[in-house]
Amino acid sequence: MDDFDELRSSLTPREDNEAIASYQNTTAVACPSCEEPFDDMVVCKQEFTSLNLDFEMDLCTTINDGNVVLFTHK
Repeated sequence: MDDFDELRSSLTPREDNEAIASYQNTTAVACPSCEEPFDDMVVCKQEFTSLNLDFEMDLCTTINDGNVVLFTHK
């Protein structure tokens, strides 16, 4: 993804640990995959990462620097 750092800088950091980094989209930035506003961006930092979701949602995905990036749509 070409403008990943710019995208990340426009989001609100929520969690950062060795497995993931999550950011909330508080300004209705468009998803780079589907071009619709997304709710959260989750960067998976490890090869295998488990996510516990509280409810069903749509996901868009991309790869940045070898890391899977998820965009949630609630």
